[in-house]
Amino acid sequence: MASELKPVYLITGRDRPKIQRALRRLRDRIGDDATELLSAHEASADDAIAACNSLGLLGGGGRLVIVEEVDRWKAPETKAIAAYLASPAPDTVLALVAAELKKVSALAKACAKAGDILAYDVPKRRLPEWVAKQFSDRGVSVDPEAARLLVEVVGEDPEELASEADKIATWAGDEPVGTREIELLASGSAEVPGYELTDAWGRRDLAAALASCQTLLERSGDPVSRTVPMLIGMLVAHVGRVRDCQAFADEGLTAREAASRLKRHPFYVEKLYVQARNYGLDELRDAVVRLAELDHAVKGGSRLAVDLELERALIDITRPREPAGV
Repeated sequence: MASELKPVYLITGRDRPKIQRALRRLRDRIGDDATELLSAHEASADDAIAACNSLGLLGGGGRLVIVEEVDRWKAPETKAIAAYLASPAPDTVLALVAAELKKVSALAKACAKAGDILAYDVPKRRLPEWVAKQFSDRGVSVDPEAARLLVEVVGEDPEELASEADKIATWAGDEPVGTREIELLASGSAEVPGYELTDAWGRRDLAAALASCQTLLERSGDPVSRTVPMLIGMLVAHVGRVRDCQAFADEGLTAREAASRLKRHPFYVEKLYVQARNYGLDELRDAVVRLAELDHAVKGGSRLAVDLELERALIDITRPREPAGV
């Protein structure tokens, strides 16, 4: 069966689940007993070549040598692999796995000449759609906003996202998955996901904003002195996008049209449009000014603790509207 396969496959990309399936197909074709696993973290190109040649000498069918993390290899390793591929061991398949490796690299060119390149990438802007496909493959429907939320909570690593989708789909059974299920079940590994804070601000829910702020400060592995400036930057960017959406709405643009301009997912921009309706133009201007004052305060303009300054600013920019005439 190995004779039907190419002598080398370079398997690359960020879609780790697809990479694992490609490797599984190779192992199924050749057999687990005839497979050797190596990592470029420890093994050199010469080690991989020796494994290919020694396995080839054993005879008795095809052989498979898998080498992970080959993007760690330098020029000498690439030259050694290219020399081996000029006369590869018979009935042996070499599978080289890399997270990122450009097609114009020397290793990629050598593999393309002797075998094949399998590229499995997930564009960042399409990660929510990719997440939805993971749920669909498991027989579970997921709300588009829930798929986007899972990316915010878990981060942009497809392998971790697939693992979370598998866990949540198993729990859901035949039931659809919405944002509530993601909030309850997803294990956050992204760097300080801030959607809870920005959503609370957008709803003008002061209690929730303060609670989310405290949770984010506690969840971060960094000191408060580093986390607070990051949260300020996140709030500044978010308020700025809400102001943009308010202006787009005034121009008559729909949320989907605004999403195209902002290069953001439509479901996210629809949320921004809702938040823009909760604030007046002057209130958003005042929020930008207040956040600038906060930034100055935490950079030495105040003797108060930086987390206290953040809470005071949140109160100022999130508090509910005062009744008319007050």
